[in-house]
Amino acid sequence: MRRIFLPLLLLFLTSTANTQSTKQTQYDLVIYGGTAAAVTAAVQAKLMGKTVIIVSPDKHLGGLSSGGLGFTDTGNKAVIGGLAREFYHRVYQHYQKPETWKWEKREQFGNKGQGTVALDGENRTMWIFEPHIAELVFDEMIKEHKIPVIRNEWLNRKTGVKKAGGRITSITTLSGKRYTGKMFIDATYEGDLMAAAGVDYHVGREANSAYGETLNGVQTGVLHHRHHFDAVAKRISPYLVPGDPKSGVLPRISTAPPGEFGKGDNKVQAYCFRMCLSDHPDNRVPFPKPAGYDPKQYELMLRIFDAGWRETFQKFDRIPNRKTDTNNHGPMSTDNIGFNYDYPDATYERRRQIIQEHEQYQKGWLYFIANDPRVPKDVQEEMRKWGLARDEFKDNGNWPHQIYVREARRMIGAYVMTELELTKKRATPESVGMGSYSIDSHNIQRYIITPEGGSAKDAYVQNEGDIGVSTKGPYEIAYGSLVPKKGQADNLLVPICVSSTHIAFGSIRMEPVFMILGQSAATAAVLAIDGNLAVQDVPYAKLREQMLKDKQILQLTATTQGK
Repeated sequence: MRRIFLPLLLLFLTSTANTQSTKQTQYDLVIYGGTAAAVTAAVQAKLMGKTVIIVSPDKHLGGLSSGGLGFTDTGNKAVIGGLAREFYHRVYQHYQKPETWKWEKREQFGNKGQGTVALDGENRTMWIFEPHIAELVFDEMIKEHKIPVIRNEWLNRKTGVKKAGGRITSITTLSGKRYTGKMFIDATYEGDLMAAAGVDYHVGREANSAYGETLNGVQTGVLHHRHHFDAVAKRISPYLVPGDPKSGVLPRISTAPPGEFGKGDNKVQAYCFRMCLSDHPDNRVPFPKPAGYDPKQYELMLRIFDAGWRETFQKFDRIPNRKTDTNNHGPMSTDNIGFNYDYPDATYERRRQIIQEHEQYQKGWLYFIANDPRVPKDVQEEMRKWGLARDEFKDNGNWPHQIYVREARRMIGAYVMTELELTKKRATPESVGMGSYSIDSHNIQRYIITPEGGSAKDAYVQNEGDIGVSTKGPYEIAYGSLVPKKGQADNLLVPICVSSTHIAFGSIRMEPVFMILGQSAATAAVLAIDGNLAVQDVPYAKLREQMLKDKQILQLTATTQGK
């Protein structure tokens, strides 16, 4: 009897374990991605009583918000509500603790980053923060709501998305793990789930003529900000020997023509890492010499310095504890212009190569300025005050774990956001949140100009694609920009790679907006489940009612206007 009982018991336990395992992979909502939008979407789903899981290719939650972008691009802070506002309030709370201030006193940092009083008049916010504090807040939100997170799980982009009719039924990762759900959210910067599900999307710049825009397409001759070569006192030759085309072209300058003004192309704005640097002697790691370092890659930088450029440190934006969120600034800075065009559709292996090339370039840029004897002494001495922050990104050599994917795929969904909506030249239907940051595209090309009537020896180098235009106040973002065309994926929402043109995405692409749209997407997903509806058929009146209940900001009011 015992011989029979034991095998039966083992069979029962095995069957029970398999059943539990199966149950654990079936959810109301499956979110793919580990970004800030993924976290707010997951929390919202739990608050509305649904089961949810985050399947993340990343090891760390928060994307850029915990990956170095601590000097938040907010625009009008009053239009940031809901869970996004809660995140910044939680950040504020952490900085009220004396133990958070290790490398400087709170009084030394002052009121930087404290921001505004929240809309309820009570909960204060802080918009400038260290990467590890942001990640801590995201992890706390996940833990409090008991949301399962499966990390380092990569979607099988070839065969991992199963559909029945126009609905996704499951996704499978490269490790073979399968997750089934009633609803799905693609919360990645790349739009991998969206693309694998067969949803229409676009990569690159549309022609101005495509949507009646003026700022899209190739923008030769448009020189905004100071990230171009006209910001330098004299024109700089692109050739190894100045003025001699036969000597060859300096590294990191394209020899291809830039294209016709206003026409579309397949190029995307430059990526970089938002570095967290420190000038505290006990927390500063000297810039390392990267493998494969080649000082020839930075010859153009020497010519920029020789022309008198001294603005290198203007985007070493201070965050707490004597650290920075260091961003691109100038004609040749941390942006790796022209080396990311194939990233959006690239294989995982190719993306890793692109990311490694960007890391090598940016580390080399730092090392070059800090160590090459040809760099002007005043610049070099200033750079040597800085180093990587020892207490950040400790499992990645103090280097950010997330590259700044400023733009990749963009869905062509039920509604396409354009510059016309952002500038209020056309009304936006069915608002699910607001943006307010300026229309902002980083450079896309570095090319050679031969002056009209001049010869090749007179050619000079120029950047193209950098745009900075005010939206003249907050704007609404349409629900239709979060959902595919009906029939393509009727249970998928996309809060990051939203349906928008290149130039409209230049403003929408801010981290607070992604959090807002993540929450709105989850709200719509829950309503679609409860009504047994396609996401395209969710009644906007109900969606609006729930979003307002959850303190989302959907329209311009006397409170939001002009702030």
